[in-house]
Amino acid sequence: MTTSICVITPSYNQGEFIERTIQSVLQQQIPNLDYIVVDGASTDSTLEVLKKYEGKIRWISEKDKGQTDAVNKGIASTKGKIIGWLNSDDIYYSDTLQTVLDFFKTHPEIDVVYANANHIDKNDNVIEAYPTEPWDIERLKEVCYLCQPAVFFRRSVIDRFEQLDTNLNYCMDYEYWLRLALNGATFAKIDKILAGSRLYDETKTLGARIKVHQEINAVLQKKLHNIPNRWLSNYAHVVVEDKTSLKRGSKTFILAVISVTLFAALRWNKSINPELWQMLRGWLSQVFTKS
Repeated sequence: MTTSICVITPSYNQGEFIERTIQSVLQQQIPNLDYIVVDGASTDSTLEVLKKYEGKIRWISEKDKGQTDAVNKGIASTKGKIIGWLNSDDIYYSDTLQTVLDFFKTHPEIDVVYANANHIDKNDNVIEAYPTEPWDIERLKEVCYLCQPAVFFRRSVIDRFEQLDTNLNYCMDYEYWLRLALNGATFAKIDKILAGSRLYDETKTLGARIKVHQEINAVLQKKLHNIPNRWLSNYAHVVVEDKTSLKRGSKTFILAVISVTLFAALRWNKSINPELWQMLRGWLSQVFTKS
């Protein structure tokens, strides 16, 4: 029997969290759920946890090429018509999978569905709501407002647009949402909180913010041929925050951000558009009006 929905958990040395991830999936109580953990040969307590759930989940543990490769491997080894991807430190909330199945059943025209989510800490406490927004492809070019663990898509999407890009280490999800949207996939939002995305200092994205933004800019340059001003500004803020000890909001901080933004625009876009000039002039005016 073809399973109705499958969930893939890529994993590597997440023994501290992975049991909570697994339990959040199994507690969904979905008939014919195909759940697989694709582990990259962890050296911590991960394998001990996985063995505890032998017979309840499928899992493999072998060296891979990273998170993206693990997700692709998991997708290829499952057959569910609906696909979910839950990292080994994130969680689903109750009734998440049933909510998603019900939505896809009543909306056959939709390829991808996403929902609200929370940022959670190491103890599952809510830090803040993830800044999810209504669907707008133009807005997606400026900010990634889809929270990856709260996104689900039909397997037909893989057939039409292929798998994740294994050349990417940080923004493989954002690149995929953009790829789908720019090529005609249909998206819809469920106005319900379905997942918790864990946020802590050791996470890959927080631990390498400059590399994350460099990769995002490279993706946007390739797809849009022009990086939106917002992403240039975001990159500049991250560089100044990570590379200097300047006080955020100070005159020197603003001047540094302006300089890096100009450099980024010339590096990736080869020019500075009028809207960016206007934005930077506004920042510069703040410098001269500060007491």
